[in-house]
Order: sequence, then structure tokens, then C-alpha cells
Amino acid sequence: MTTIEKIKNQLAENPILLYMKGSPKLPNCGFSAQAVQILSACGVPFSYVDILQNPDIRAELPKFAVWPTFPQLWVDGELIGGCDILNELYRTGALQPLVDKAADKHRPQQAETVQ
Repeated sequence: MTTIEKIKNQLAENPILLYMKGSPKLPNCGFSAQAVQILSACGVPFSYVDILQNPDIRAELPKFAVWPTFPQLWVDGELIGGCDILNELYRTGALQPLVDKAADKHRPQQAETVQ
């Protein structure tokens, strides 16, 4: 599997995905820490990829995304942006409905009770 195929699979399998330096519990840069704080404040589950542990993704994702920096937030396979954009979207209230919609769409459907 190529790195681009791996990235496409990650995006397809994770409705809210943050490519970041480090992990949500131990971010390795201030921008990644801010992105985690913003997503945590939204109260929706999200996945992450530590690009420091995945040098192939760190090298290829900026070309694939046409976005040179990290972190990168992807929602439903679409690039939302980096830390500054997340801050702005959160501040204006535009981020919450975006992530809520993605989270709701991908929550396991509860089985209906048939009587």
C-alpha cells in the first residue's frame, strides 16, 4: 500500500481526523496542543495520526492536501485547515456544527425495536 493509499484509507475510516505532532495526551507542538484543546471543547470523538511517528505521512500529506503545515484537521475526508483556521472557526461558532454533523453521521445506528 502506498502512503497516499494509506492516507486515503485513514480519511475514509475516520470522520474527524487530526494529523498532528504527538498525541492528544502529549502534543509535541503548541499548534497541535491548541487544535486538541479546540476539538476537545467541541465534545466530539476524533481520531489522530502522529506524524512524528509516521514520517512517510509527514512527507506526503502536505503534497496530497496542498497544505504545507501541521496540524491538519480533516472532517468527512475534507481538509478543514490548520490551527489558525480551527481557532477562527471555533471562535465564530462554525466549527461545532461541522464536527457535530460528521460525528452524528458516523455514530452507530441503534437498532429499532420491532414489536
